[in-house]
Amino acid sequence: MGLAVLVIDMQKGYFENPVLAGRQEELVGQCNQLIAQAREAGVPVLLPCTGHQRDKSTWTLSMLDDDQGFAFAGSETAELVPGLEAEGLPRLSKTRDSAFVGTDLLLRLRNLGVRTLVLAGVASHNCVAQTGVDAFAHNFRVVYARDAMASTNEEFAEQMLTILCKEYRQEAADAAAVKQLLTSANTGN
Repeated sequence: MGLAVLVIDMQKGYFENPVLAGRQEELVGQCNQLIAQAREAGVPVLLPCTGHQRDKSTWTLSMLDDDQGFAFAGSETAELVPGLEAEGLPRLSKTRDSAFVGTDLLLRLRNLGVRTLVLAGVASHNCVAQTGVDAFAHNFRVVYARDAMASTNEEFAEQMLTILCKEYRQEAADAAAVKQLLTSANTGN
């Protein structure tokens, strides 16, 4: 089946937002469950994480416009959120919403023989969605682990998920369906 899981931007800085802060414990629990299931099934898990430079050389256009950086490499805001069971998992440093832009993610996935990605993390309507769009551009199937994702704007998140599922033929699945997908990857069904 060639499956991999990406848990995107589960970093302290994102959970400074009150909406995400209110969902932090639940989301960390769901991501940990997904990570544990993937490990049990022998499915690789990668952690794309945002890490910008203070000198503005990696800042996005909106960061430059606002003259405000975020998630600086080595800072506390760039650290993984407490409780995330990510020991031993490879991290990819990214500076854009998509985990494909400016990283070696495509090479890693091709080397692993991946054809389908399970996406989780934050924010559903930004980094998770943009990674899904770019996955489509690289001919990967995408399944969004709905229970292991969150957004600062749930209305935008639902709209993006609707577009991604209808226009890109991607799938949004609950925890039970994702578990079944991971289990079938292990058994070869």
